[in-house]
Amino acid sequence: MTLMLDTHLLLWAASGAPELPAAAAALINDPTRNLAFSAANIWEVVIKSSLGRPDFKVNPHLLRTRLIENGYAELPITSEHTLALASLPELHKDPFDRILIAQALVEGFTLLTADAVIASYPGPIVRI
Repeated sequence: MTLMLDTHLLLWAASGAPELPAAAAALINDPTRNLAFSAANIWEVVIKSSLGRPDFKVNPHLLRTRLIENGYAELPITSEHTLALASLPELHKDPFDRILIAQALVEGFTLLTADAVIASYPGPIVRI
């Protein structure tokens, strides 16, 4: 099983933040699971850190490098992913979250999130 993380969980996991739920840490650290991050995660970090968001104070170049060094596979955004957006219900307006949901659906990956709205979408999404 391949796990993707929403951007907040990804940042918490990468920094060892205490906000990372223990259940998420257990899944992430399970050696039988594959881990992936999306280009959308990095894109969101770039945009929101440039806006001065305090919860996105991270160097996106270093984040990407460290994720790859720690065995995460990088998932590009494809036209198939963007086409899948059309089938999603309008439960959430955040474009970064919506593309992560679409990617999880298309790829058959499990998306981990702490966000109740993201978790309300159908598909391979687990709220931690």
